[in-house]
Amino acid sequence: MGLGPRSPNKAGRRLPAGGKRGRGAKGSGRPRPGRQRPSCSPPEGSSEPALGVHSHLSPEALGYFRRALSALKEAPETGEERELMVHNVLKEVEAQALALATNRTGSEIMQELLGFSPLKPLCRVWAALRSSLRSVACHRCGVHVLQSALLQLPRLLGSPAEKDVEEEENGKDGPLETLEELVLGLASEVCDDFLSYCGDTHASFVVRTLLQVLGGTLLESERTRHRVRHQSSDAQRAPARECKPTDFEVPETFLNRLQDLSSCFLKDIAVFITDKISSFCLQVALQVLHRKLPQFCAHVCSAVISYLSSRNPSADGSPLLLFLRDQTSSRLLEQVLLVLEPLRLQSLFEDHFQGQLQALAAHPIANFPLQRLLDAVTTPELLSPVFEELSPALEAVLAQGHPGVVIALVGACRRVGAHQAQVLQLLLEAFHCAEPSSRQVACVPLFATLMAYEVYYGLLEEEGAVPAEHQVDMATARALGDVTVLGSLLLQHLLHFSSPGIILQSLGALTGPQLLTLAQSPAGSHVFDAVLSSPSVTRKQRRRVLKTLKGQYVALACSRHGSRVLDAIWSGAALGARKEIATELGERNQELMRDPFGHHVARNVALTTFLKRQEAWEQQQGAVAKRRRALNSILED
Repeated sequence: MGLGPRSPNKAGRRLPAGGKRGRGAKGSGRPRPGRQRPSCSPPEGSSEPALGVHSHLSPEALGYFRRALSALKEAPETGEERELMVHNVLKEVEAQALALATNRTGSEIMQELLGFSPLKPLCRVWAALRSSLRSVACHRCGVHVLQSALLQLPRLLGSPAEKDVEEEENGKDGPLETLEELVLGLASEVCDDFLSYCGDTHASFVVRTLLQVLGGTLLESERTRHRVRHQSSDAQRAPARECKPTDFEVPETFLNRLQDLSSCFLKDIAVFITDKISSFCLQVALQVLHRKLPQFCAHVCSAVISYLSSRNPSADGSPLLLFLRDQTSSRLLEQVLLVLEPLRLQSLFEDHFQGQLQALAAHPIANFPLQRLLDAVTTPELLSPVFEELSPALEAVLAQGHPGVVIALVGACRRVGAHQAQVLQLLLEAFHCAEPSSRQVACVPLFATLMAYEVYYGLLEEEGAVPAEHQVDMATARALGDVTVLGSLLLQHLLHFSSPGIILQSLGALTGPQLLTLAQSPAGSHVFDAVLSSPSVTRKQRRRVLKTLKGQYVALACSRHGSRVLDAIWSGAALGARKEIATELGERNQELMRDPFGHHVARNVALTTFLKRQEAWEQQQGAVAKRRRALNSILED
């Protein structure tokens, strides 16, 4: 945060561009995760074949599979010809499964082909890899094929064909196993050598996906990681709290095996707490168990906390504090905090966290588990002591470059519905816009950019001098600064407070170009989502903010993020407001039609109809508004 000369901290100091949530983000204080290890090898005496023996894939075969995949993508989605093509291609995949899976290009092709596979061919391909399962799981390319196979279960498990697999004619290798049997077989093999699978850089991905499949829950973070593994690391960062799991039905045998696998964590709990790669498996297990086996999840959490609490005590309090400051174990503790029941969380806070919050907030690693603790707060009984301890240090925490702690505290106040007025006042003071009161109207640009008043406006004030009054001319002449992600989140939380009046007044004081910049910002555009959706914002207040955008509609429509904001405004607008928007857009119709985003907006507004048959357009919009009111009435009931 930018701090002015009146702060005890260094004058003119600015929040590190980081305040990012991603642990590997620059300036976050945490090094990027990941540790390279040699791939696991088969145990001594194993009869499993080495990959090099039968894993050669000829250029001709690779070319065939590449052409086959291209043909499948272009073929109609249904029909007998397509079914025959899929059957023939997957027959060839089955014959060269190991070679394909362990070839970099072949693995990528095979993953896509499995997405087209019906149940029986998938079972055959899986069975073809069965003899080399361990080696494939520990291979940098093969692991992704196994993940792809597992991720087909929500689509195929329980389908009518599953029951028919048992009736498949016996071949030279015996009857074809069902998909359920194949998954349970993989789980048994993993269970037999659990530490080796979990500790291997590649095989641990199979374990994490297997845990989700057994629990019938696909975590968004894992699906995204698998989907974008070839993208930049920035695209793969996602906080655990933003995950949106997808549930699907699984047989009871899967849940039983999930508990068996999860019991393996307890046998070597120290390894899974301290080892970077293995710890990821336990973190995923906690998320799945929390949704499907909550009692066993509580048991695992208790085992983790008991182990950490029994280690050598630290000089400044609980032994747990040492692990909160550790790169690996702190990540596991973050997940523990997110899945604990409220009473257990309250007890954990009182036994280990209380009295240490400010020190944790200042630590480059421990501030992350503190954020998760704040994310998990759901009761006034826990929020009150946390707020009392942290609130005096808000400005110092911001100055240390850990704004995530402050945003998490504000989010807890929003969620619980307590201490909202106090935290808003503390924020105004921390950003140096509480006094004189005329400065409060500038709070939105300051919060959005995470900069103090003096830094944002480039003022030089002597320490101890009386703060100058806010200059409206100065504020309107300055372009809006770069909106940060955390600054946008802060404003979204504040707009959902029970009394967001100060924020709305500040938004209303922005000029049209400043409000346009906010709407066109990837992060700032979400502030408008909060304005439009917050139950605390009245229609009158909403109109007062949005009217400033009049004259900016074309610029909004021709912007990637601004067009989304305009669509949202349009969805909630009355007929009169829609007519104003359409009139302004219609004046530059040709410009809109040439722009990819503007073209979409013009179609959504039915601009051609408006320009040629305005009466018909009004009737159409009136009917849409009537249907929307009826739907809202049903939803409210």
